[in-house]
Amino acid sequence: MPINPWSRIYPKDMIQTGISAIDVMNSIARGQKIPIFSAAGLPHNEIAAQICRQGGLVKHPGKSVVDSGEDNFAIVFAAMGVNMETARFFKQDFEENGSMENVCLFLNLANDPTIERIITPRLALTTAEFLAYQCEKHVLVILRAGRVEGRHGSITQIPILTM
Repeated sequence: MPINPWSRIYPKDMIQTGISAIDVMNSIARGQKIPIFSAAGLPHNEIAAQICRQGGLVKHPGKSVVDSGEDNFAIVFAAMGVNMETARFFKQDFEENGSMENVCLFLNLANDPTIERIITPRLALTTAEFLAYQCEKHVLVILRAGRVEGRHGSITQIPILTM
């Protein structure tokens, strides 16, 4: 069932990416959707991997551990239509830096069937909704966003568009 926009909480809690230009100039609030626009030859894959490595909840003094604990944060990463080299880069980077234990990874290769490319974002968002609303985690989706009143989790989405 779709989320009614009127039931969303005003976004005020932040997610830090570890990239100062994003955290200071274009802060990401929980439940928000922020695109990253890129072009061929620019390091968008490296930026996405860096956000997965360094991403986390901004801790506020006085907030409960349930709301701001590191074990209460997850990342759902989905890449559609990438070549084998890019898929290998993401998998290897997440494994080497220890971020794989917080990342749910969906990789759709360029030579995979088209229907898989269509369904990959849906699977990623379904996983994010499960983690947010059943497991009460705060989820960062790198690829519909919102915080629902009465629910403890949140879904934050960063689509990366290469032109």
